[in-house]
Amino acid sequence: MTTLHLLIIAIVQGITEFLPVSSSGHLILLPLLTGMPDQGQVIDVAAHVGTLCAVMLYFRSDVKLALGGTLRLLRGKIDTQGAFLALCLIIATIPVIIVGLILKVTGLSDAMRGLAVIGWAMIIFGIVLYWADQKGVEEKTATSWSLKDALKMGLWQAVALIPGTSRSGITITAGRMLGYTRTDAARLAMLMSIPTIIASAALLSLDVVGSGNIGAWRDIGLVVVLSFAAALFALTLMMRLLRTVSFTPYVIYRIAVGVVLLWIAYT
Repeated sequence: MTTLHLLIIAIVQGITEFLPVSSSGHLILLPLLTGMPDQGQVIDVAAHVGTLCAVMLYFRSDVKLALGGTLRLLRGKIDTQGAFLALCLIIATIPVIIVGLILKVTGLSDAMRGLAVIGWAMIIFGIVLYWADQKGVEEKTATSWSLKDALKMGLWQAVALIPGTSRSGITITAGRMLGYTRTDAARLAMLMSIPTIIASAALLSLDVVGSGNIGAWRDIGLVVVLSFAAALFALTLMMRLLRTVSFTPYVIYRIAVGVVLLWIAYT
């Protein structure tokens, strides 16, 4: 693969992973609309690792708290804030792992990678995000996250396996529906991405090992670094903008892209 191709993939993955505009949808669209060859699973794993490092760095205090809490959970104790946060993250991740495995085994995950599916998902879930953001009250913060809310957000996260939905977008939507503030809904959505990205990268890694294709280490390293930088930039910018700006600009972008995709798909 050329350096330019790797650069485009890393930037697209990095920027769209945490913005509510669907990273998977954009990565599927890249080869479909540009004629570029599919980047393959090795590069997908590298891009996931880069974005994972970015979110863990940005929310390092929460990550440290959850990691310490995980050790408490392994001892059968839920007596600290970190242990409860770790438990909530585990509960929120279970639905997407179960549904993801079902889609992979049945082959439905490949069947949903069409332009029409992505287009409709971009529009429909963009409108749902707008409705939830405008109508949702702001009475909860991330510190009041409960197991019940974690499960509800986890179930919504599983819907993001439909290309074009956006994992961050649908979990933010769920958070706003449950009454969390914009920034705290986004914060919980980003924290939920950590175990989800780890699970996704692990699953892709198994496929890579099974195929015997480990790729070029130069390409892998380049994608990790570039996707990390792009993701950290996008994440930092979004979290700052949420203090004064709603999710409406992302909704407008989703609908515009969705309309174009549907036009291409049906004409």
